[in-house]
Order: sequence, then C-alpha cells, then structure tokens
Amino acid sequence: MRMELIAIAGVYVGFALLEAISVGFFRKPGATRQDAIVEIVGTVMLIAVTQPLVVAGGFALTQMIAPGTRDALIGWPVLAQLALLLVCEDMMQYWWHRASHTVSWLYKLHRPHHNAEYMSVRVVYRNNIFYYALMPSLWFAGVLIYLGLGWLYAGYTVVKMAVIIGAHSDVRWDEPLYRNRFTAPVMWLVERVISTPATHFAHHGRHAHDGVTNYKGNFGNLLFVWDMLFGTAKITRRYPELYGVENLPPTSAGEQLLWPLIRLPAAQASAIAVAPANSR
Repeated sequence: MRMELIAIAGVYVGFALLEAISVGFFRKPGATRQDAIVEIVGTVMLIAVTQPLVVAGGFALTQMIAPGTRDALIGWPVLAQLALLLVCEDMMQYWWHRASHTVSWLYKLHRPHHNAEYMSVRVVYRNNIFYYALMPSLWFAGVLIYLGLGWLYAGYTVVKMAVIIGAHSDVRWDEPLYRNRFTAPVMWLVERVISTPATHFAHHGRHAHDGVTNYKGNFGNLLFVWDMLFGTAKITRRYPELYGVENLPPTSAGEQLLWPLIRLPAAQASAIAVAPANSR
C-alpha cells in the first residue's frame, strides 16, 4: 500500500511540475480562493479518510457476511482477476459517474468536480466528500481485496490513477501525438481504449453547443472502452475553449464539500452571482 501511494504521488507531482513549467499550476484562468479550498480539503479527505475507510468497510462487510471466502480468488489466472477488477471497479465507476450526471441529488455530490473553470491535476480528487463515501467501486474494491486481489489491485490502481491524472492535466500530452503522422494511427486506438485529455476535457466543457463538449458522455475513468460500448463516446481530438458548469446557480466551498449538510441559501447565491469578477 505504501509503494502504491508513493507511485501515485509521484505521477501526480510529475504532472503538477509539468503544468507549473508549461501552463501554470497555482494560477489557473477563473480560479478562486474557494476553488483552492475545495481542492485541498477534498483531496486530503479522500486520501487520508474516505477512501481508506470505504475500502476497509467493503473488506469488513465481506469478512462478516462470507468469512469462508478469504483469498478465494488467489488461484485464478491473472487475466481473469484483471477482468473482474475492470468490471467490478472501473465499469462500476463508469455507471456511478454516468448516474451522477443523470440523478439530480447525485450531481450535487459530483458538481464540485465540474465547478472548476479550468483543467488541471488539481481537479482530479475534487468532489463532495459523500460522493466517494457512496461510490460503489470503492466498496467493491474492499470486497475484491478480501477475496485475494490485494496485490493486483495495488498495481491496477497505480495504472488507473496515472491515466486519470494524465487525462485531467492541462499539459495535454496527447495533442502532439495526434499531429505526428507516425503516432496518429496509434492514437486512434489509444483514445478508444483509455481516457485522454481530449476525450476527458470534452466531458468538462462548459457549453454543449461548442461542437466539442460532451458533459452527458465521455464518462470513462481508466477505460474509455465503456463509453464506446455503451454509446456515450464523443471523439473530436479538440479541446473546449471554456470549462465549468452551464446554467446553474453559484455555490460555496462548504456546499460543494458537504452538501446536503451545508446548503447555500438562495439569497446568498444571488449575491455571489452579482459580485464583481475580481472579488470571486
């Protein structure tokens, strides 16, 4: 577990440094103090509290309900174990993500991720705290670890987070590969298998009419295959000009992190809406 966290932290820091050098990390277009609060608190809470507790909860529930199944899957072929992980963890997260853009109360938990008006590794863990606490794929991860897939899950998580971090990073590592005549054909396959900046940025676009944005699709996290399979894919190899949420009232950092415990009164939302841009 320690090596897994070190590897993920290394990927995150690597992309953050690339952003800082090339496009800027701490100062993003439209970023506010509230954005920084949501990103810092959300990231710390997920890594230090929510994810460990949820995965441990899934492990404990399996131990309680089916104690005789401990390490039952260790003898499975690695490819079969990996396939089970992809279906129970990554595909499950695809459907959770898709539901979060369909069910209104779930979107309240997921909106913080889209409230940022920029793309960056800063956005990766930006969600309401309860969004991750309820995420089925994390509970399933605890179950699969109990069944014996712990070591495979650790390596799988590093690969998955490397793809997700890279897909959110404003470095746009895929852009030069689309233009290169040698790598362009390879990218045709890559962009249909895993999430890339172009496909995932489209999911974060602000205006559906811009020809690129697909915030009702491109839900894939590790695998973009799920979008291809379930009809929610949009591939343009272009990037939206604007990011964020469209036609929604303003919100606060507290509401983003702790809704429904904290709800922004309508009067306060109206005050934020009319506040000068340089005060937000």
